[in-house]
Amino acid sequence: MENRILTTSSRGLLEDSLPFRLFQKAKRFGVWNPSDFDFTQDANDWQNFTAEQRDDILRLISQFQAGEEAVTRDLLPLMMVIAKEGRLEEEMFLTTFLFEEAKHTEFFRLVLNAIGEKGDLSRYHTATYNTIFNEILPAAMERLVDDHTPEALAEASTVYNMFVEGVLAETGYYAFYQSLEQIGAMPNLLKGIGLLKKDESRHIAYGTFLLQRLISEHPHIFDMVATKMEELTPLAIQLNQEGIVNGSSFGNDVEETMNFTMKQLSVRMEILARSQGKKIDEIYKQKESEMGVV
Repeated sequence: MENRILTTSSRGLLEDSLPFRLFQKAKRFGVWNPSDFDFTQDANDWQNFTAEQRDDILRLISQFQAGEEAVTRDLLPLMMVIAKEGRLEEEMFLTTFLFEEAKHTEFFRLVLNAIGEKGDLSRYHTATYNTIFNEILPAAMERLVDDHTPEALAEASTVYNMFVEGVLAETGYYAFYQSLEQIGAMPNLLKGIGLLKKDESRHIAYGTFLLQRLISEHPHIFDMVATKMEELTPLAIQLNQEGIVNGSSFGNDVEETMNFTMKQLSVRMEILARSQGKKIDEIYKQKESEMGVV
């Protein structure tokens, strides 16, 4: 697309578009500071955990820590493509998206520092985990450096937004709450998880919007996305199984966690299925609440 200035033209900003409204929400609700957290109580609770409980929580934190770093590192090619297409409101939202991922990376590092865990935690990054975060995710995102086709964009958003954020991260939040909320432990870690979850709801909403837009413009994209999610589903199941080989030291229901993962997979595809046949104008004007923004 030829570069041209939009905000001083008759077009201005598309203030009623979903991406711009997500940008407004990010400004209001996304500017929280990980450095403001006091993890004193969390560190005390950590000292009272059994070795097995520490191991379970450390696995979750270490996988989130590395995952947040990965999504921070890998997002830039998507921003570049959206910017080159001249989609200003989407690019404006994506600036908050990257900022928030970087902030999440800082948050989990501060938690690890507070509980005194400063060693190598890569032992928690299983073969399946590494396949997802060190192979599939970066490959899908790096493809966008040279390939700006709708198919490449759809693959990137499916892997990043629908799967990594919409399935794996959501399952991780669920596991944190299952483990810590019921015993009233590590309150500031849970407070941060709640804020992360709100940030990520905007990220997932944008990914859903992007895929809806692509499906509206290129209907064959829906089948492509469905096939990709089917390919990724066994990895989500396996990642769960690797994390619960010895059961849960917090008494979590392993079957409930697995059911939660499967529900997230189906919910993502149901939302996209409902968007088939929608006109592009309808997609831009959807309410945030319709997209699960909290």
